[in-house]
Amino acid sequence: MPWNALFRLARKRHNRTDCEASCGPEPMTRQDTRAAIDELSQAVRNNPEAVEIYLALGNLYRSQGEIERAIHIRMSLINRQGLDQALRSRCLFELGRDFRRGGMLDKAREAYTQAAEDLGNTEDVQLELALLAADCGEYERAADHYGRVGRSMAQAHFLARQARDCFRLGKTQQGRELVGQALSVYPPSPEAWLASVVHNALSADLPMLADTLREACASIPSEQRFLLLDGLLDVLSASRTEEVAQGRPLSRETISELVRTCVGVLSELRPDALICYYCAKLCLFEADCDGARHWLEKSLVLNSDFWLARLELVSLVLADLELTPFLREQLVYFLGHARKSKRFVCKSCGFRWDKAFFICPRCRSWHSILFRQEFS
Repeated sequence: MPWNALFRLARKRHNRTDCEASCGPEPMTRQDTRAAIDELSQAVRNNPEAVEIYLALGNLYRSQGEIERAIHIRMSLINRQGLDQALRSRCLFELGRDFRRGGMLDKAREAYTQAAEDLGNTEDVQLELALLAADCGEYERAADHYGRVGRSMAQAHFLARQARDCFRLGKTQQGRELVGQALSVYPPSPEAWLASVVHNALSADLPMLADTLREACASIPSEQRFLLLDGLLDVLSASRTEEVAQGRPLSRETISELVRTCVGVLSELRPDALICYYCAKLCLFEADCDGARHWLEKSLVLNSDFWLARLELVSLVLADLELTPFLREQLVYFLGHARKSKRFVCKSCGFRWDKAFFICPRCRSWHSILFRQEFS
């Protein structure tokens, strides 16, 4: 019986015993996987020459985190006399995955290299090498591997990460060249534009900041501009206390000039609820409560269900109200917990998080993030 048929049989048996009350398909559980492992283990005992079943069993062990068992299976196959070369290459490829999962990155690269000698530089090999390079912090190498298979979005992402590291180390020219490469590969890359905007902000280069921010907002799709602005807000927050690019925190006066420059550029754009919200957040850097209130009210005119803008507006109004200490304490408590609601969601899988992401941590899709404007 083919290994995939055995795999389905194992799941079916498990579902009959433990999941009889379920309605509709259920995601595969740890118990399902263990049942499949038991069935496949029995199959290989009955047929020791079944290489495909061994490969499937190794994959299941890896999915369970039993890396040593998975590696043992691959090595036993690789060392088998008379093994077909194509199957040996597949074993090496899966062995590389096992090593990477186990954190043995040098061994993983060696296994992928050996597999590529027979399989060639296939897309699967290049993608695995790209992931391995990213795990090692070799972002430029990861970008190169993604470029070889035409993954321009991923290529630009890792070029931008390398540029960000260069800017942090004071290698300004190299950082700018990498940003230029990223934008030539994928012009609307929010990661590349963010790296450039942040560098100009930390350098306090106001004219360049204004030009770059203006060009970035014109290039990035409107539904992704918040990635640029959220990253800029994080950097401005950190720059008040942490040592940044030039080795010193930005002064209050410099931050005020940066804020005014950014708000001026954003004011030129066609207004939408998110742009107005981020203008309000920028105004709060200068403790400009009136300006923040103006932008929040404008945001709610554009989207009356924008819960986070309404929450910030309530917080501003609360400071001006005369309330009993008990009532103020309760309102502050509820507002604080409401702010912890996850602002971002992946449109591909529904994953929610409180930090912006370029790659979904769950489904690994690129640029699938949305800002949750409506509370649900």
